[in-house]
Amino acid sequence: MTTPAHEIVLVDDDRNILTSVSMALEAEGYAVRTYGDGDEALRGLMAKPADLAVLDVKMPKLDGFELLNRLRRVSAIPVIFLTSKDGEEDEVQGLQLGADDYIKKPFSQKLLIERIRAILRRETLVRASPRSSENIIERGHLRLDESRHESTWKGQRVILTVTEFMLLLTMANRPGHVKTREQLMAAAYGDHVGVDDRTIDSHVKRLRKKFRDIDPEFDQIETLYGAGYRYRDV
Repeated sequence: MTTPAHEIVLVDDDRNILTSVSMALEAEGYAVRTYGDGDEALRGLMAKPADLAVLDVKMPKLDGFELLNRLRRVSAIPVIFLTSKDGEEDEVQGLQLGADDYIKKPFSQKLLIERIRAILRRETLVRASPRSSENIIERGHLRLDESRHESTWKGQRVILTVTEFMLLLTMANRPGHVKTREQLMAAAYGDHVGVDDRTIDSHVKRLRKKFRDIDPEFDQIETLYGAGYRYRDV
């Protein structure tokens, strides 16, 4: 039985990018849907979800930030942002909104494909884990179900992206132990996909915000300046 191809959504108002990137992805075996603006993409993703979305930041009608903001209300779909070369503020804002990764324009199609592979590989591994009590981690009020890719705090579900879930899982697996940014990068992205420290910091900030939206007293993720992060021992 043939395994269905992962479906990637590309959203950019530059037709040249849509054409060239979609051809590259299709050559790698992915199914691809393209949209020329954020409003059209939102309607398409609401009607038919995809496995991953690549979003340009600056688009007419609905920019990438607002598109992701609306998607995150209902979906944890993995998202990679395409940002301008000098768009550091764009990168930070995108990660804070819940993007899994970002790539600067002009970009290497090979790099984009590697980032897509890494994210989809992690999600496949998480979702393919056999369901059993061994796949459930409980740390006080925190409950992580690896097989379902679900997290709850005090019984309330917290919707996490693949990256956020993997970072939290890595820290919660060994509470009290410091995880360096390099260790967290490897856990979330794999050893062969380079990201910088700011990316991990932004994901951790987003993680804390999601839990504090449910419980303002949440303080389980500690920053060890110059060292990394740890999940507080219960």
